[in-house]
Amino acid sequence: MSRSSIHKSNRVYVAGHTGLVGSAIVRRLENARFERILTVSSGDVDLRCPQQTEDFFCREEPEYVFVAAAHVGGIHANQSYPATFLYDNIMIASNVINSAHKAGVTKLLFLGSSCIYPKHAAQPIKEDSLLTGPLEPTNEPYAIAKIAGVKLCQSYRRQYGCNFISVMPTNLYGPNDNFDLENSHVVPALLRKVHEAKCQDAPFVTLWGTGKAEREFLHVDDLADACFVLMQRYDQSEIINVGSGEVVSIQELAEMIRAIVGFKGLIQTDPSKPDGTMHKRLDSTKCLELGWESKITLDDGLRNLYDALTRDASSVFY
Repeated sequence: MSRSSIHKSNRVYVAGHTGLVGSAIVRRLENARFERILTVSSGDVDLRCPQQTEDFFCREEPEYVFVAAAHVGGIHANQSYPATFLYDNIMIASNVINSAHKAGVTKLLFLGSSCIYPKHAAQPIKEDSLLTGPLEPTNEPYAIAKIAGVKLCQSYRRQYGCNFISVMPTNLYGPNDNFDLENSHVVPALLRKVHEAKCQDAPFVTLWGTGKAEREFLHVDDLADACFVLMQRYDQSEIINVGSGEVVSIQELAEMIRAIVGFKGLIQTDPSKPDGTMHKRLDSTKCLELGWESKITLDDGLRNLYDALTRDASSVFY
């Protein structure tokens, strides 16, 4: 058990509460009947601004912090806006972590990403693979910003004794994802693309790359549950992986989505576009040993997500 176990009466700040990960963490806390969940919109507090961030921490006095705020996107977005991804994410991590230290936060959990690992890391990827080789070029700026956040947590721990931990999730999907075709990750992009192709009776859908790249996918509610467990049970400086162990190729993912959506056309590939890292699966042994495991299979998660999106008349699917 953690030396700083979280309780329902604690003031808990979820940075990035409207996003994919942050909203899932809020749902998990609400299900556990937490009474003092702190959230704030980016319009009211810009976490890229040091003074606004510090003022918020001084005013609200959170005791526990989940850092899920980030500027995120898929390969296209990362390639198109590298300076934005690097600057925004470095500033968010720096300001939140520094303000948490100044405010005397009991414990902070920083959400990183599996893209922090080297492009050619041995599979499954262990935590000690960090900084052992070059990064995947297509998302290097975002990865560098997340590595900076990890090192900030470790440095504040070493210099000030802060109980700041860093969690590295695998590829995520679920409710409140970004379904913009230009800037989204692979699951929401494919769901929307295949759905629209079905509605338009299109003959095919085209994937970026060869379709051979392999990814591990984790439902965001499973990640939120892992974060809840780690906030209670993990107090180490070393980063910790969170993955499902369920790995599929992008081609296989597209075929799963085609079946779920009911699209009758073909799935074709465009090898002129980048694949990104060809193989990526995390070694989540450390997290599993703490008593957590994923519960939502990829097929079930995709089906539930698509059903919810097509039931909601206000969703991007309409």
